[in-house]
Amino acid sequence: MNRVVVTGAGVVCAAGFSVPAFWDALLAARPRFAEAKAVPGTGILAAEILDDAVIADLGVKASSCDRSALFAVAAARQALAEAGFDAFARPERVAVVIGNGAGGVVSIEEQYDRIHQNAQARVHPMTVARAMVSSSASWVSMATGARGPCFVTSSACASAAHAIGAAFQLLRSGAADVAIAGGTEAPLSNGVLRAWDAMKIMSSTTCRPFARTRDGLILAEGAGLIVLETAEHATRRGRAADVELAGFGSNADAGNLFTPDPEGMAAAMRLALADAGLSPGDVAYVNAHGTGTAANDKLETEAMKAVFGPGACPPISSIKGVTGHSLGAAGALEAIATVLAIRNGVAPPTANYDEPDPDCDLDYVPNVPRTMAIRTAMSNSFAFGGLNASLVFAKAR
Repeated sequence: MNRVVVTGAGVVCAAGFSVPAFWDALLAARPRFAEAKAVPGTGILAAEILDDAVIADLGVKASSCDRSALFAVAAARQALAEAGFDAFARPERVAVVIGNGAGGVVSIEEQYDRIHQNAQARVHPMTVARAMVSSSASWVSMATGARGPCFVTSSACASAAHAIGAAFQLLRSGAADVAIAGGTEAPLSNGVLRAWDAMKIMSSTTCRPFARTRDGLILAEGAGLIVLETAEHATRRGRAADVELAGFGSNADAGNLFTPDPEGMAAAMRLALADAGLSPGDVAYVNAHGTGTAANDKLETEAMKAVFGPGACPPISSIKGVTGHSLGAAGALEAIATVLAIRNGVAPPTANYDEPDPDCDLDYVPNVPRTMAIRTAMSNSFAFGGLNASLVFAKAR
């Protein structure tokens, strides 16, 4: 099987419009949450991209793109630039696999408003193209010239982790040489925000993963994409890589639609470790799903104790206290944070951690980044519907 390395990354989110800006925000534990523009006067918070310049002049037909597709193209361009690709020698060997949970919901709601609020008889002729959940992958393919396998994975909050895992499997098996993989989401519409608010799992103040005072998540938009290559392909084009994707595990709880199962979470982590040929003791850092909800953080803590042992868990942190929860893009932003942790030898902190919780009694790297040797790290994503995914990254051999 081919070894797979990470040669580029791109980020577009409220925390930063580039990988360096994103990393700086994580290390500073600096959230950017404010009342969502789509629901003024409600107090519903979001991590929203307020400067649309980041998705302007991308060289694609913006009128045919939902916001989520534009985020994906912007992040893909960053990732390819870091990887040193101006063009592909064999575009048919370049895959695009992108996670997206909801498709073009902002575009759909805009057209509903035309009909129901503004009494217009017709909707925009590109509504179907904007709304398709697969459109983000198509637009990245068209914007970059990638002609290999191209598809979207849609598994709620695990979408991006599944996309990265699927791309990893394509490369490892020899079905492609290069993959642009990750996730994108633009869910901050009136209807979606109100729907999540109705579930009573959103915070009205800030996201506090693993803290006793945590009271919910905050929805976010954005995209994170990485360039994966077989190690042989990267070497052949003279590209050094310092981090590799070593393992992937995926499973289903087959249980409750909304309540996570610690056994399922733990099984996904064990699958990823086995896939990488590693043991729990090899993991120096875990980037947790860590949503800031009462149920997830407690049960995720139980799952990590089951995998690593109650007294042997490595340092763990959640970046959602800074980024918010970008649903289908979350796993990609967290995978990029994990790669950066290995590359820089720094565990990003869990922001807004104010009080310890007896039910969450591990080392969550509270509020301040920690310099430490990180040879191997894990990134976890656990979604509604009991859909679990775990990625293992390591220093390149």
